[in-house]
Amino acid sequence: MLPIRSLIATTMVATTTGLLAVPAQAVQQATPTLVGIRAAHHNGLDRLVFEFRGRVPDQRDVRYVSKLIADGSGRRVNAVGSALLRIRFAGADGHDRNGKVTYGPASRTYALPGLIQVVNTGDFEAALTFGAGLAWRAPYRVYTLTRPSRVVIDIATPHRTVPVRAHFLDTARYETGREPHTTGVRRPVIPPATAHGALQRLFAGPTQAEKAHGLRFVSSRATGFSRLTVKNGVARVYLTGRLTSGGSTFTVADQIRPTLKQFPSVKWVKIYDAGGHTQRPYGPSDSVPESLEP
Repeated sequence: MLPIRSLIATTMVATTTGLLAVPAQAVQQATPTLVGIRAAHHNGLDRLVFEFRGRVPDQRDVRYVSKLIADGSGRRVNAVGSALLRIRFAGADGHDRNGKVTYGPASRTYALPGLIQVVNTGDFEAALTFGAGLAWRAPYRVYTLTRPSRVVIDIATPHRTVPVRAHFLDTARYETGREPHTTGVRRPVIPPATAHGALQRLFAGPTQAEKAHGLRFVSSRATGFSRLTVKNGVARVYLTGRLTSGGSTFTVADQIRPTLKQFPSVKWVKIYDAGGHTQRPYGPSDSVPESLEP
């Protein structure tokens, strides 16, 4: 059995001139600094809050986009969701003068009806950008509050949801050799596509509270899934990314199988790599691509 660390995938001075000299510290304090991100469900909506030290950023832009792009590098940033909101604050920082991040994890997951995930996509040249992955494209409202300074995004949640479970690696069970090595946690998804919703929530990973209890998502370098079909008791999952087991006997497949087999319509799970390959595509059995073998 490999050490648990080997299983867990690695995830991703202003100046002024004038008649009077202004201390550098005062200039820095004049720039709004993000100090917290939080979200919660309220009646009919999910509320996402960005809290700042100092004033509210003067320029705020929130819009739906087809993909998320990292500021500076131009690389694509993965976020789980059927719709993506880009949230941009111009003239704001997410770090202190020593370069330390001031708002906590750069990526976080929520077990909310609409909001799935929030990821940082840039803190570059006084522009702070995030992406929010949503379960569906919904109306939203943006407004500000003071004392403390906050930018609030209310995302409508008009759809009925049902509870399902996403199964993550339980590090305590794994380290002590207890089967199963996974623990299922509740997530709200929109029917009738409950299997798709459960798999989507799996790839979003555990919440911060669940991580504190030892739950982890082992990606095996899968970046997501492009397609899921369920027919005649067989679920077929087509993964994206360059899959590898890393020599481990526990892979992303060990989380996908229990997540999908909770549904009565699924008896077997066949997992395909990005090239469309799996070892046993036919017959009554589970199957994984060769790249997920130890």
